[in-house]
Amino acid sequence: MTPNRRKTRDCARNMVDACNVKRGDSIVIRGGAYAQELLEEISLQCLRKGAVPLILFTSDRYSKAVYDEIPASVLSTVPKHYVALIKESDLLIMVEELEDPRTAEGFPREKLVARQKAMLPVMDIIDHPTDGKKWLYAGWPTAQAAKTYGVPYKQLENLIVGGMTVPPKTLMAIGRKMASRFKNASSIHVWDGKGTDFRVRVEGRMLNIDDGYISKADYSIGDRGANLPAGEVFVAPEESQGEGTIYCPVTRDRMSGKILRGVRLEFRKGRLLLDRAEADTGLEQLVASFRECSRIDRAKYSPVRTTNIAEVGVGFNPMIKKAIGYILTDEKISGTAHLAFGSNNTFGGTSESVMHWDFVSALGVNIEAESDSGRIGRIMTKGKLAA
Repeated sequence: MTPNRRKTRDCARNMVDACNVKRGDSIVIRGGAYAQELLEEISLQCLRKGAVPLILFTSDRYSKAVYDEIPASVLSTVPKHYVALIKESDLLIMVEELEDPRTAEGFPREKLVARQKAMLPVMDIIDHPTDGKKWLYAGWPTAQAAKTYGVPYKQLENLIVGGMTVPPKTLMAIGRKMASRFKNASSIHVWDGKGTDFRVRVEGRMLNIDDGYISKADYSIGDRGANLPAGEVFVAPEESQGEGTIYCPVTRDRMSGKILRGVRLEFRKGRLLLDRAEADTGLEQLVASFRECSRIDRAKYSPVRTTNIAEVGVGFNPMIKKAIGYILTDEKISGTAHLAFGSNNTFGGTSESVMHWDFVSALGVNIEAESDSGRIGRIMTKGKLAA
């Protein structure tokens, strides 16, 4: 079960429009075989604009066979031909590859790490500070995914497709209104009655409005990527300052994709205290993912920022109202805030890492912007924008 043809065409059009595709652009389109109709519609939309697309796809069956049968030594080999393809491309459009997210839960971790290492040269090209590539990552609903997240298929479709079809102009209008509340803030305080209470420094850091559109201005300042559904205001805080806790009711493991519940994290001087992390379910997977990514980072980056705070964001997509564990939509919920750890060098920060994991608060947070002069401005009270 997937969206009907009209919705598929509308979403494909929105994806291509979001990427500001131009005549002559070379575009790589990747996704799962289950989404063939969507991938073809994206390609057709690109062709109608005079761009040159190439479709790559895989399947759950193939992915399972790869991780079951192929040794890590092979999976860790850098795909030089794919690196060359991305280097010569202008844009990468990625749609969720797995029809059933639970397929990845059985993939051996050592093989996931091996594949991640093999793809590092590709990420270096995409994230290059002066000549990086535009990219778009989009969700897509399936009946199997709905079962994974414990919601009816129609609800998942409404979250993803409904959230994806909110016009960028509408999102930008909401985002600008919210962003104006953060003006001149030197620090941000977020708290609720469920376990979230943290402060981070943001003075001098770029405030980003995610309206789902990659403009020329966005590209010029290094903001070359977008997610669909869109809809958040976010900033890269000072990576080695700030402290507090965040309670995240539900999320997905960064490596295995397993659903984790009741996550409680604490950080000091901007760094996650991994030995103090708690979770109702999935703590072992959470800790393992951070440690595995730390090992990769130690071999590639200095300083190592795997567990440093990377992002503070506030969701505002009017069509997304329920947390299900799918981070792509959860972080866009109005009335929530999210805190990420890992990389942030592509949107105003200084950290490079293979890790970027957003933890979304419970609904109903309070947010204040504080200035060094002592002025405090209330942004949100129990999940509602303050008057």
